[in-house]
Amino acid sequence: MADGRKYIPAEERTGNESIVYFTRDISPEGIMKAYEKVCANMTGKVAVKLHTGEPHGPNFTPASWVQKVLDTEETLKDAVIVETNTFYTGDRYTTEQHRKTLEINGWTFRPVDIMDEDGTVDLPVKGGKWFDHMTHGSHMTDYDSMFVLTHFKGHTMGGFGGSNKNIGIGCADGRIGKGMIHAKDGNDWGVVEEELMEKITESTKATIDFFGKNITYVNVMRNMSVSCDCEGVAAAPVVTPNVGILASTDICAIDTASVDLIYAMCEEDHHDLVERIETRHGHRQLSYMHELGMGNMKYILIDLDNDGALITPKKAVEGVKPFKLIK
Repeated sequence: MADGRKYIPAEERTGNESIVYFTRDISPEGIMKAYEKVCANMTGKVAVKLHTGEPHGPNFTPASWVQKVLDTEETLKDAVIVETNTFYTGDRYTTEQHRKTLEINGWTFRPVDIMDEDGTVDLPVKGGKWFDHMTHGSHMTDYDSMFVLTHFKGHTMGGFGGSNKNIGIGCADGRIGKGMIHAKDGNDWGVVEEELMEKITESTKATIDFFGKNITYVNVMRNMSVSCDCEGVAAAPVVTPNVGILASTDICAIDTASVDLIYAMCEEDHHDLVERIETRHGHRQLSYMHELGMGNMKYILIDLDNDGALITPKKAVEGVKPFKLIK
């Protein structure tokens, strides 16, 4: 088993290569530029899975940005934002509390489907070592496609929160599914390190197997605290520079590329986030996705700002500026 504390350099990775698109344009327009490269299979009824944040959270992707994207992109005109309730007690623990938080954070421009509001559905986990199924919000099977719009950042338990965490935790229902991932031996938060990374990933696999080719991913690398958006105003201050926006149809490739961009920064810029990833064994998310056949750790990075030129992570982060909050 791969050690989740250790970064695997590109030259040591094996397997095929996937395509990941990159733009430095951190804006609604940048999201659209990236999304348009990977949206071919967004058909039928589309679910948009993102993190809508705890009350007044400073770092999640702004509702106004998402509104502009959904109102502009033809494949998203009728799309529905989806969420699930939390496993921890707080302002999104019950559906009633969750809806109040959605209103506070500006998610009022169209209905948000809290997928576990009416119960759960079990979907198979094929090839998992921890689960043979995962329990999701029952509404998830109402959708034909899923657009995974992720605010990439650190995470208190997962090391980092990319597309894998967004749907691995975020589509599991608040009571059963999230408990399956987190709880162990009578401790609601007993699962850590490699076991946690693998359980999150197996939960994700149930979602992506359900949607098949009708799922795509955009990671927004902006306002990246070492804390998850679930910590709201209590999140640690951001010190990592903003980078840009990535898109892919390969979940393993996009999260690997996002981590590579962090590692490509200088020590001063990436120290805190690298430390968070390594101390939580977060790299196991990437290696386990690859082992389960969920995607590739090798990829080609395409620069959308320079006529589709190939680019390295090191080149992509050249000239990043000290962190400044992007609202």
